[in-house]
Amino acid sequence: MKVLVLNSGSSSIKFQLINVETELVLAKGLIERVGFEDSIFNYQAPPQPKSKQILPVKDYREGIDLITNALTDSERGVISDMAEIQAVGHRIVHGGEDFSDSVLITDEVIGVVERNIELAPLHNPPNLLGIKAAREVLPEVPMVGVFDTAFHQSIPEKAYVYPIPYSYYEEKRIRRFGFHGTSHHYVALKAAEYVKKPVEDLKIITLHLGNGCSITAIDRGKSVDTSLGYGTMCGMPMGTRAGDIDPAIVLYMMEKERMEPKEIQQLIYKESGMLGISGISSDMREVEDKAIAGHAKASLALDIYAHYAKKFIGAYAAVMGGVDIIVFTAGVGENSPIIRRMICENLEFLGAGIDAAANEIRGEFRDISSPETRVKTLVVPTNEELMIAKDTHRIVSELNGK
Repeated sequence: MKVLVLNSGSSSIKFQLINVETELVLAKGLIERVGFEDSIFNYQAPPQPKSKQILPVKDYREGIDLITNALTDSERGVISDMAEIQAVGHRIVHGGEDFSDSVLITDEVIGVVERNIELAPLHNPPNLLGIKAAREVLPEVPMVGVFDTAFHQSIPEKAYVYPIPYSYYEEKRIRRFGFHGTSHHYVALKAAEYVKKPVEDLKIITLHLGNGCSITAIDRGKSVDTSLGYGTMCGMPMGTRAGDIDPAIVLYMMEKERMEPKEIQQLIYKESGMLGISGISSDMREVEDKAIAGHAKASLALDIYAHYAKKFIGAYAAVMGGVDIIVFTAGVGENSPIIRRMICENLEFLGAGIDAAANEIRGEFRDISSPETRVKTLVVPTNEELMIAKDTHRIVSELNGK
């Protein structure tokens, strides 16, 4: 089955056409600046080189048209007819408590996603625009919604209810939702495959470390706790986000500094994390370079980052009653030997540790465990698009009774 995977952002459309049976990416690309006269269309059909066009793309409908035209183009296309696209998988950020799995997109499903806009006001609206445009361009093709939050719907009540008056959960749906679920699920399955055990027999801690970060405890294939919560600011310090801070700090900002909510939001979402501590950059590569050169605040930023991650690993091992595998993924997790080394220092008490030579890799699957350790530590490149394609294939195949 050939599945078109679409990830519609606030002014962008990221896409891949994937042959699910072979897991081969037939074509991929990104449209940036949707709605502008100088939109950017990046396209590649491997092994051909990437191409880049500057042209007007007034809306998501034009964007989807542009993608399908490129896929069927006589020179650079990879399919002869749009009928070869057998399904479309859409990344949808927030499914609230309504979806614990991927689902065939219907008008009713769209209505539920619209109701959850209040939970993801920056993400769900463009996701919906992408769905609407794709349905117009490919009206006969089944479409599946794959939710970032769905994997975390298995988290027990004791882990998702916040210790504030319970009415806020009952009436306002304020609870821990968690994010990056597609990534956490994918790398957990790949880790289980590597150790040749069913994921249902394993306790896994997955660290999705990028510009945004989350850490998840996966007990027997189910998410049981995760570091992101109602929103995407808590847990780990990130590129520009503060992560866990004392709420009294926010009250101080309001009362003593006379800061408005939008000013506080700007501070803790856009000016904190690695950028705020180091004073240099939100890019971990730049912070690492400065730390190596002796920059004190850059070194402190790395120390804080590793300290937080280590705390989550210890906490989640306690929650699950042990750990069998620790997985590093996403931009920082896959590409930073320094961060992996710092996080894994002094984890011998858990039965974990890494081999220094094996750890010196970037962007590839590798077992970096020290030979004498019981816990496997793996670097697993994430592939959310492939996970979306596989889920789409599964849902559509179930629908067709195959």
